[in-house]
Amino acid sequence: VTLKNTLYQMALIDIYKTFHNKATEYTFFPNAHGSFGKTDDEEINYERKGVIYKDLVTCLKEKSAKFSENMSKQQTKFNEELQKEKSQPNETPKKEAAGALRKANPGSDKSTLEKNQINFGKNHMIKRLKPSLNWKTTVESKDKSADKVEEIVSESSSESEEDEEPPDHRQEANADLPSEYWQIQKLVKYLKGGNQTATVIALCSMKDFNLAQETCQLAIRDVGGLEVLINLLDTDEVKCKIGSLKILKEISHNPQIRRNIVDLGGLPIMVNILDSPHKSLKCLAAETIANVAKFRRARWAVRHHGGITKLVALLDCAHNSAEPAQSSLYDARDVEVARCGALALWSCSKSYANKEAIRKAGGIPLLARLLKTSHENMLIPVVGTLQECASEENYRAAIKAERIIENLVKNLNSENEQLQEHCAMAIYQCAEDEDTRDLVRMHGGLKPLASLLNNTDNKERLAAVTGAIWKCSISKENVTKFREYKAIETLVGLLTDQPEEVLVNVVGALGECCQEYENRVIVRKCSGIQPLVNLLVGINHSLLVNVTKAVGACAVDPENMAIIDRLDGVRLLWSLLKNPHPDVKASAAWALCPCIQNAKVINYSLFNSGISNTILNVTRVH
Repeated sequence: VTLKNTLYQMALIDIYKTFHNKATEYTFFPNAHGSFGKTDDEEINYERKGVIYKDLVTCLKEKSAKFSENMSKQQTKFNEELQKEKSQPNETPKKEAAGALRKANPGSDKSTLEKNQINFGKNHMIKRLKPSLNWKTTVESKDKSADKVEEIVSESSSESEEDEEPPDHRQEANADLPSEYWQIQKLVKYLKGGNQTATVIALCSMKDFNLAQETCQLAIRDVGGLEVLINLLDTDEVKCKIGSLKILKEISHNPQIRRNIVDLGGLPIMVNILDSPHKSLKCLAAETIANVAKFRRARWAVRHHGGITKLVALLDCAHNSAEPAQSSLYDARDVEVARCGALALWSCSKSYANKEAIRKAGGIPLLARLLKTSHENMLIPVVGTLQECASEENYRAAIKAERIIENLVKNLNSENEQLQEHCAMAIYQCAEDEDTRDLVRMHGGLKPLASLLNNTDNKERLAAVTGAIWKCSISKENVTKFREYKAIETLVGLLTDQPEEVLVNVVGALGECCQEYENRVIVRKCSGIQPLVNLLVGINHSLLVNVTKAVGACAVDPENMAIIDRLDGVRLLWSLLKNPHPDVKASAAWALCPCIQNAKVINYSLFNSGISNTILNVTRVH
């Protein structure tokens, strides 16, 4: 509203200048008192001088007799024209508006023009508000765009919440900003207008700021620095490219900056830099891509511009060496290039289409070879990429063929917690296959998994380890080993005071282990029945499916059943038959079968018209 009023006042000044035939320039600066003005030394004058008028028109009428006279003439002329229009036959509003617009000249009354424009806008607004099916034609005419959107959204279930658009934070002009904000903006001006030497100096000076701070990141963006940095990547000066990439790598941790980089076309340029003979440029470009490719559109852009093939090529740091023993002789720079390539592939591998592109580009053998090295900082992104890709069945077969499980098991014994976490998560993904579960046992992977259960401080690693144990427990031979390693007692101890991600896996593992009598006895002796029953009142669908299975497995034993009945577990299972989730209903129904078979007294009041039929049918099948 303020902007519209100011523009309106400036338009009136144009009228005033026209009437007096003067070319005087008037600059208005609203101040705290509602008046306008600047002092001679170009400072805003905040002191009120003179009389305050309601608006500019009133002021001009008071101060200028010539202005008042001309305004009266124009009003009279407008009234005469209005009277003529009423006497003429009605014409369409559009023609009237068009005629008014054609007749308008710098000396005419602009209030007449403004009213005609308003009427013209209203007529178009009425038309615009009418229902229309034109959107169908629009959609049909954009088949190519629709295909692109469909390709972008065809991502795997591993997509994170980062894909949601974050709010765009803009610094307010009157906000209290630190001095770094203004200093960075001055440096960006040097980047825009300086020569090569000045540009390099400005880039080095900018790098000295704390670019992890959001204020510094947004300072670069707000003054147009991102465009300049991306343009520098398209030059032939290696030093400018390196300086620009170092800054982009740091500030691209900000979700808003990532999207701005993609919008400005930065990713295709970075993908092209991956072909550079300069290893430093390759590393910086790959690391920046790894930061930017955190959302679907960016991952699509990397693949669309041929980035996946180029990133896979960076993994070949062995120079086609046939002997794994020579991995220790790799040049340090080559190892760093491979690490950065794996880091970028890790980010890109959250897309199903990118997983396929990595596989077709020959990424699995290269990842398998890198997994045999001793460089932990490179092993983490390599295992992370394998972990993401292992969610696909064809990848699991390739991982098994490349004998990757052996190296995943070996790295479970590493001292690096992050590496342990990703190895356990990769095993969790791969252990859907029976042969892989056997390989984990054969290579001695069950014991380190059981021992890692005792370290509960790192919840992310604990969730990965319990998930791997759950999937490995599907095989009876593995359950026997876990009982030998005292893992079942440890799992019972994790039934309380743990996040849901851990509880889902713990209860899932116990549900598999309790298929055997010895393990059901262990759960009862460790007081595990009560915490299992307590979890029946949760709302997490995955947790409810697993806990009903575990309670049903325990209920096969009459002694366990007595405890479940005493804790009101049967009633809780009955109530879950009303759960809207079909998997929860089915699991609860199967859990009730052993409860009914082993219950000493059945409360027949639980049988209502709907539930009784469900239970009786499931019992017959069971």
